[in-house]
Amino acid sequence: MENLIRNRRKELGLSQVELAKKCGVSRQTVNAIENNKYDPTLTLAFNLAKELKTTVDELFIHN
Repeated sequence: MENLIRNRRKELGLSQVELAKKCGVSRQTVNAIENNKYDPTLTLAFNLAKELKTTVDELFIHN
């Protein structure tokens, strides 16, 4: 599953650290998700979408 988190985060001018703090995870977790090395839990996916002002469906691309 690919995602558009990095693109959306940059559009909003957020760093990985800022996004991680807002979602209650580490910067390394955000980095791993952005690089498709870790699939977030459903709760984290919804938190990411909320902080990035979008929907889960728009953030994650199912191949």
